[in-house]
Amino acid sequence: MIIREARLEDIPAVLALHRRYQIATIAPEDRADGFVTTDFDAPLLQELIEAERGLFVAMKERQAMGYVMAASWDYCARWPIFRQMIRNLPSLRYRGRKLDTANSYQYGPVCIAKEHRGSGLLEALFEYAREAMRLRYEVLVTFVNKANPRSYAAHSRKLGLETIAEFSFGENEYYELACLTEEDLKRRKELLSS
Repeated sequence: MIIREARLEDIPAVLALHRRYQIATIAPEDRADGFVTTDFDAPLLQELIEAERGLFVAMKERQAMGYVMAASWDYCARWPIFRQMIRNLPSLRYRGRKLDTANSYQYGPVCIAKEHRGSGLLEALFEYAREAMRLRYEVLVTFVNKANPRSYAAHSRKLGLETIAEFSFGENEYYELACLTEEDLKRRKELLSS
């Protein structure tokens, strides 16, 4: 398996993995193991790859075992939930920084094939994506649906993201999480080497 920045030819494999775990298509009995709420299609992924350089994949042969999306707020603004997050950014601070669309980016969604969960793939993909984005942004921001406790645990415990706010959108409740791209990466490397 190889982790790398996605290419256009990866789009069908990413979409196949996404459909397995997207809230609209996942089997109800599988939702407890995690799900993805943001929906997207091939043209959106093409733009993400070409304009944002923000799609990262774990590929085994021609199959996607996992993906992480990371993008500017301009890219994300097409979805209503992100427009709400953008409006709220100026009221948020994280580790002494007032958040805005220039110093932060939206991380996620992230999706790991069920057969690879707990294998360290999430952490490896996350670190690869964060390293790629850190020269452009100081702060990673994401959200997790409160109805998805597995994702919240993975992001807060495994990845060390901190909850900075909670918000409502539609009929759902969300945690908003953040981390410093550079500082947290250094801290993780120090912990791994000790």
